[in-house]
Amino acid sequence: MLFVIAAPSGAGKTTIVKEILNQIPELVFSVSATTRKKRENEKDGVDYFFYTKDEFQNMIDRHELIEYEVIFKGDYYGTLKTPVEDNIAGGISMVFDVDVKGALAIKKLYGKDAVLIFIKPPDNDTLKERLKKRATESAEQINERIKRVDLEIAKAKEFDYIVLNENLEKAIAEVKQIILSKINK
Repeated sequence: MLFVIAAPSGAGKTTIVKEILNQIPELVFSVSATTRKKRENEKDGVDYFFYTKDEFQNMIDRHELIEYEVIFKGDYYGTLKTPVEDNIAGGISMVFDVDVKGALAIKKLYGKDAVLIFIKPPDNDTLKERLKKRATESAEQINERIKRVDLEIAKAKEFDYIVLNENLEKAIAEVKQIILSKINK
């Protein structure tokens, strides 16, 4: 199974994914690829695979990605095909931390084997505060992310599950229950 978790920036999806991976160790994390600059606390190959724009374009040209998108100041984000295909072939379930468009692309490609879980923020003001507290982006970058929120929330109805992240522990427990119910079928 492919468990695809998506949300607007700042909704808590990365925090939830990290905790789910701690609580369900048999899951494998799908490390996304990007051309954005590495943040201070990030590790290449663990948090993201970091590439130049030329390298990323070559991967697109060679059809090495199952989905990709250009967002936020022209940076590319995407999912590498080989690790996903290798884990599927090995019968290993994966967790994805992707944007909404990427999640829908994965569902289109993998159908019922992809379970889409949308993490919904309580409201836009809470989302803005979370992005500011994160302190990893400029005000301009935060505004770019906020502009996408309504579009992303409108797509939530296309997901299999919607989890409200008003209380982090409760949201983690709900996502964990969804995943375990699918794995244990």
